[in-house]
Amino acid sequence: MSVQFYFPFQDRGGPVLKVRALARGLAQRGHAVTVLTADLGLRGFNGALSGMNRSRWGWRSEMEGVEAIYLPTLGRYRALTFNPRVVRFCGAHLRDFDLVHFYGLYDLLGPAVSYFCRRSGIPYVIEPLGMYRPIERSVQLKHLWHRTLGGAFWRNAARIVATSELEEQELLDDGVPPGKVVVRYNGIDLESFASLPPRGGFRAKWSISPREPLILFFGRLIPRKGADTLIEAFSQTCPSTGFLVIAGPEGESGYRAYLEKCARERGVEGRVRFTGALYNDEKKAALADADLFVLPSRYENFANAAAEAIACGVPVIVTQSCGIRSLVNGRAGLVIGLGVAPLAEALRKLMDDKAQYAALRRGCRDVADQLRWERLTEQMETYYQQILGPTHAVN
Repeated sequence: MSVQFYFPFQDRGGPVLKVRALARGLAQRGHAVTVLTADLGLRGFNGALSGMNRSRWGWRSEMEGVEAIYLPTLGRYRALTFNPRVVRFCGAHLRDFDLVHFYGLYDLLGPAVSYFCRRSGIPYVIEPLGMYRPIERSVQLKHLWHRTLGGAFWRNAARIVATSELEEQELLDDGVPPGKVVVRYNGIDLESFASLPPRGGFRAKWSISPREPLILFFGRLIPRKGADTLIEAFSQTCPSTGFLVIAGPEGESGYRAYLEKCARERGVEGRVRFTGALYNDEKKAALADADLFVLPSRYENFANAAAEAIACGVPVIVTQSCGIRSLVNGRAGLVIGLGVAPLAEALRKLMDDKAQYAALRRGCRDVADQLRWERLTEQMETYYQQILGPTHAVN
């Protein structure tokens, strides 16, 4: 597997956890799995990663049967990293692998490793993670990447993995041959959410009344995620009661300050909590205390945070622009159009209609079961086998 960002860099978003879960699942099914990624500053973790040691390629870890190689980074531009040792690694070891799975676009690792794959006749799949259509930041540079480094990389993939029907349709509309596109949802590690902290701890920490509704938003603080729309809808729906939690790392400089200004201007700053990024037990504590999860995003190829809320039995509200919509609507939450008015109406509906809320809460269990990583790992394994052929065992 080749990915720009990998554990423990959870601040880089849901894909970090997804790649780790799929790699771990494949290892548990008896496959030898190596993750090749960039070192974004492991020194700062002070040995927190078990099994971490130095290798000729950079830091190396062995966790839960998955080998991870963190190539030294000699230069960075935003998310782009320069990792020269990838050339020597591929020359020495790439032939040891049957297949390569690439995650994401707009990096240098993918084109570099794929070049050696083509030279050695090693098939590969690309999972674009919703990045295929450039929609934010450095759009012109992304188009340039497609015309240069990304051209052969993309054209020669054996399969393109879409994480929702929404993303699948976008790929087909952009001319990707139907036979190349397969769908595999993002999964949930249900075991990690099987035991939640006692209800009330998160509310107590953030001075949130146990008697008032708590609406939760998880995600990077960037315009696309729609937190500004949520603040406006919250101010209309809950003018005097209820709390809104905006949780996530700032993904665009100054955007948290802008959201705080939105809350002040709408008179709800006393009932909006900006917690910053929440991980592991802190995230589970927030989900244990939440009544609703809302993601009014303008685009999500899937929506991992909504899936995690569903795993915790929290009904969700997502937009039609979220890939998880096909699983959510009428089962574990509501799917709405973009804008303040549809969101405000959905909030009122779920806060006022107790019977519908209870039905959606019960439906969370079935949706979560559909997103078990065990099921999705087996599905991905089947796709690999189709590429390699019936006589070739996936190692």
